[in-house]
Amino acid sequence: MKYPPVHYHDYLGIDKLLTAQHPKSDEYKRPAHDEMLFIITHQAYELWFKQILTELNSILKIFSSEQIQETDMGLASHRLTRITAILRMIITQIDVLETMRPLDFLEFREFLYPASGFQSFQFRLIETKLGLRIEDRISYNQSPFFKHLKDEQQTEMSQALSSPSLFDAIDKWLQRTPFLQNSDYDFWKSYQIAVEGMLSADIQTVQSNSILNEDSKAKNIEMIKNTQKTFDALFDEKAYEELQKQGHFRLSYKALHAALLIQLYRDQAILQMPFQILNSLIDIDEILTNWRYRHALMAHRMLGKKIGTGGSSGHQYLKDATDKHKIFADFFNLSTYLIPRSQVPKLPKSISEKMNFHY
Repeated sequence: MKYPPVHYHDYLGIDKLLTAQHPKSDEYKRPAHDEMLFIITHQAYELWFKQILTELNSILKIFSSEQIQETDMGLASHRLTRITAILRMIITQIDVLETMRPLDFLEFREFLYPASGFQSFQFRLIETKLGLRIEDRISYNQSPFFKHLKDEQQTEMSQALSSPSLFDAIDKWLQRTPFLQNSDYDFWKSYQIAVEGMLSADIQTVQSNSILNEDSKAKNIEMIKNTQKTFDALFDEKAYEELQKQGHFRLSYKALHAALLIQLYRDQAILQMPFQILNSLIDIDEILTNWRYRHALMAHRMLGKKIGTGGSSGHQYLKDATDKHKIFADFFNLSTYLIPRSQVPKLPKSISEKMNFHY
């Protein structure tokens, strides 16, 4: 079948793109040269946000399935990697935007009230679909974040808030991880024995250290016992769920076990793709944190301690959001529970063969 010819200009809608910039400073007969840069930079953000949502929606569809095919796992991993590449790239747009100086910004800032980047529907949708919950968000002008969106956007956001997020889907996927326990092997019991042996050896090392005095030995042993306490909840589901209610964990008990198994045995063939997926989620959270931090620094540089155009506390709000608006913190915290490779329990042959596709 032969298709009709397509022109580059028409295919990309160049006319619409290049006529979508309408500086307010021109409208008010007070032209400000840098307003064009400001508009184009933020329009570019929104275009990339649209692509991120395209990838994110496809990943959500994959993880909403009760059984995920291995080929789909590869596809999800690839698309998560694409999201991280886009996020890394849009951070560099701040470098371009910062060629605009504070006085240049002040030439048109007064025309923008009460518009604010906080009203970026697509970015709020990305955060929500990834798994940022309302209760985890910093309050914005004493009202829910979605109240500052347009009416039709609030409706779509409400649907997103009531639908499973990627965090929810990943939690359920992890709960289905095989190899945690069967007739041949109990990963969690083996891991507990390894942890207890590691900490016991640490105490013996301290006690036999001839360089340390008795006070130093006592302090070191106390530190090791405190470390033991951080592990205790991992071996007691009720204690874990109590800490979960207090906000110390978000992942379900079984999902955290599975994530730890994936980390410890990530070199096994069957766990390499799950490890890449978890690593990509950590990357996304880290890059978003960096993006918020750079944004906060830029706001401080441009505005000092002035309030934002949308009425927020400006730099301070952005700084606080950097610290709090993390989604996959449990995956970061897994490092707390890793043990040296030499002490990781050896897998039974029957399990390692299955992990390496020998069956």
